[in-house]
Amino acid sequence: MELELIQRAVPVLLKGLGVTALLTGVSVLVGFNLGLGLALMRLSENRFLSGFAKYYSTVFRGTPLLVQLFLFYYGLGQLSFIKNSEMAWWVISDGTRCAIMALALNTAAYTSEILRGGLMSVPAGLVEAAQAAGMSRFLRFRRIQFPLAIRQALPAYGNELVLTVKGTSLASTITVLEITGYAKRLMSQTFAIFEVFAIAGALYLIINLVLITLVRMLEAHLMRHQARSR
Repeated sequence: MELELIQRAVPVLLKGLGVTALLTGVSVLVGFNLGLGLALMRLSENRFLSGFAKYYSTVFRGTPLLVQLFLFYYGLGQLSFIKNSEMAWWVISDGTRCAIMALALNTAAYTSEILRGGLMSVPAGLVEAAQAAGMSRFLRFRRIQFPLAIRQALPAYGNELVLTVKGTSLASTITVLEITGYAKRLMSQTFAIFEVFAIAGALYLIINLVLITLVRMLEAHLMRHQARSR
């Protein structure tokens, strides 16, 4: 790999790093909150809410993210009521905003299943004890159910964060210039396919290593009481 090519490629690919971070950050933020809501709906005794969350998860987890991106970016723009809605058209007409929406809706489906598993792992006795102590439903959730569920779900959710970062590379297919988008442009200019995408892959690897480290640090912080009791 030529040093001159590296010196040319790295600054170009770093331009896409900010967009990749934006896609990941906003989609994870929206997706986590939406996924939490879906997880609670799935555990609800209301059959309509539970059914909606179940089918939502099935559809988004059962279809490829690339297909979802194409449907949102190219498909929804063909519908007249989307064109007539200023808010909907504002989202669909821009590749970055559309990619964030698709990534957020996709990760929400996986997050809902991860959080549902975490919430189901909370011992029923703890919830019953809190209820007997007079805690409201919201207070029980905030102080007992959610913290315990997060501890159980965090390892699996860390994997979902990594998958979301890798999923941002598909945004290049709808004209978004993130890391992969700039790599494609640079490849067409230099014809150095292996070198360019090796550097792009290294950038994704660095991002994911940082994320994994942060998740492990958070996991260690949440489990510190167990380490002290040993």
